[in-house]
Amino acid sequence: MNLLHRISEIISECNEAQRRLMSYSLSYDRYAPEPGAAPDTYAEFLLRTSAPSWREPSARQRAAGRPVH
Repeated sequence: MNLLHRISEIISECNEAQRRLMSYSLSYDRYAPEPGAAPDTYAEFLLRTSAPSWREPSARQRAAGRPVH
């Protein structure tokens, strides 16, 4: 049972890493000429914040040891 649990954890970590990589590679700031600069217009602000938000674990999951991202 421990081996199956460990394999499940590894697959879960790989899925999380793949999701983060995809989100990073599709983000607007990655291709902006000045990614650290403040947005010039409200439309640009909305474009930059249109990426999906990270879903934080519930208080119960955090108490069980799940990390907050």
